[in-house]
Amino acid sequence: MPGASDTLWDIAKAKVEKKENNEGDRDGVECWERSIFFIGNKTGGKTTIILRCLDRDEIPKPTLALEYTFGRRAKGHNTPKDIANFWELGGGTSLLDLIPIPITITNIRTFAVVLVLDLSKPNELWPTMESLLQVTRKHVEKIITKLGQTNPKAATEMKQKIWNILPKDHPDRELIDPFPVPLVIIGSKYDLFHEFDSEIKKIIYKTLRFVSHYYGASLVFTSKSEALLLKARAVINHLAFGFDRSKSMTVDPNKPLFIPAGLDSLAQIGPPPATDSDIGKLRAQSPMDLWKKVFEKAFPPKNIGVFKEVRDPSQDPQYAEYEVDLMRAQKNQELEQYKRSASKTWKEMEFDS
Repeated sequence: MPGASDTLWDIAKAKVEKKENNEGDRDGVECWERSIFFIGNKTGGKTTIILRCLDRDEIPKPTLALEYTFGRRAKGHNTPKDIANFWELGGGTSLLDLIPIPITITNIRTFAVVLVLDLSKPNELWPTMESLLQVTRKHVEKIITKLGQTNPKAATEMKQKIWNILPKDHPDRELIDPFPVPLVIIGSKYDLFHEFDSEIKKIIYKTLRFVSHYYGASLVFTSKSEALLLKARAVINHLAFGFDRSKSMTVDPNKPLFIPAGLDSLAQIGPPPATDSDIGKLRAQSPMDLWKKVFEKAFPPKNIGVFKEVRDPSQDPQYAEYEVDLMRAQKNQELEQYKRSASKTWKEMEFDS
């Protein structure tokens, strides 16, 4: 309780310090605010999962660039509602330059990433995962470094907390490289994937188990099935609203995987799905590189159009606005006229020289 001699500045300062100390802990009475960033395959089902998490009965629309929505939840009666900010990157890997936008020094301590991979497109799986996670990780680490310059304690706590997913006596602690913020990998369209040949499924199962464990991530397979969507929702609600974390685990290759972070192990996953002679011929720089080479031998990477130009949303009829479109057409004409004028000017300069 503030002392009688405390100024308004003292009270405000104490309140901010208390909020910072309680960050990452639900003991405080104030509402919690977190940010969840969805990335993954184009048309992989990110929007559907978000809508299900927010109990919104809407028909998903294509995400053209970077979209934002939010949800509120209360854990009990007469308790403040927590807020979750949901960011979704559209275009698959074509808009990597937009990834830094939702990741800020303000929200980094309560930030999490959900990577949605389309299981029905195994040839796109590795390049999609690699491109999106590399760019996201690079920017997250940059922001954590920036946080460390102003609040070293917070940055250190973040780095220590991410290792808490594994027990201190876990045999893999020296062999993995956890993602710097909580990460969930969701394999979508399990209904289509389930029809694949058993050997194909085995390679994908084992590879995603390794990648998830290596990054300290949870792994969930889902589809349009209500039961599977509820499982994915439970994992995301843990990140978004602090709901209890599920401790159940499914690793049966004949069923959709459900593996909370830290519950798997390299011993249970086993070696890459290839013969010893094939593995011996591969020149790999790290365990992750070895799994990549084995996976890409089975599923040669498909060109997924990194930084490929996506459809211009201004030409999409669903966003038609007569007055706006009329003004845009006028501006386009002015731009073309400017280009012609500029081109003529440059030609004249070249001729004079």
